[in-house]
Amino acid sequence: MKFVIAVDCEGPAGVVGAPGGSLNDAPAQYEFARRQATAEASAAARGLFAAGATQVIVWDTHGGGVNLVYDELDERCDIFHGANGGRLSMLDRSFSGLLFIGYHARDNTLAAPLAHTFSSARYQWIKINGREIGEMTVDAAVAGALGVPVLFVASDDKACAELKALLPEVTAVTTKIGYSWNSALSKHPHRVLKEIEAAAQAAVVNRTKVKPFTLAGPLEVEIRHKRIDTADEACLPVYGWQRVDAYTVKRTIRVITDLF
Repeated sequence: MKFVIAVDCEGPAGVVGAPGGSLNDAPAQYEFARRQATAEASAAARGLFAAGATQVIVWDTHGGGVNLVYDELDERCDIFHGANGGRLSMLDRSFSGLLFIGYHARDNTLAAPLAHTFSSARYQWIKINGREIGEMTVDAAVAGALGVPVLFVASDDKACAELKALLPEVTAVTTKIGYSWNSALSKHPHRVLKEIEAAAQAAVVNRTKVKPFTLAGPLEVEIRHKRIDTADEACLPVYGWQRVDAYTVKRTIRVITDLF
């Protein structure tokens, strides 16, 4: 059995970013976040290997894809990192499941720490066929197009609820309870590692109950930008977006991977 663990840095225990800012605006928080995300990914990997995994790929998804402390990962893992590799380009139909560590809720989610959709500075929301979606939905759909289910999520309570609404059978570990953009009641970062390891192992046992998530095309995508100039840029002919209003653009795509 082969698995991919997709790792972002906003959702781990103890991470709330800078007051009034993002995770990357707080150097000490970012340093803690990258180490805690690494530790949580390792905990998930231990659970997977205990359940019989033959390969575990850890995918560094935050920003430019060079965040985790790679030499602190469980050494049995392989690592996919760096920019411009595409969403889940290492995944194929031979994989048994995808796990989310450290992801976050979509933008416009109340009391969700550091909630955003791909860029907190650039986008207000992204909708597909009229439904607002977040990064977990997109990545679940990319995996689902290959027949690979999402088995597990570890994040704040709002992000876990978002994915459970999409895939009720997903195994979830809540790392913290969100109170606002920059505040949360977090579990101790060491305690949550034990929970993640046990839950990831259980998720493998439960995997046959989780169906791959798919979005049937054609897909009408709308993106609300936070700045008019980035909406201007999106509408350059090379990108193919059409203007809806000053901040909103749209286009129709065949399959979810065309979004990238």
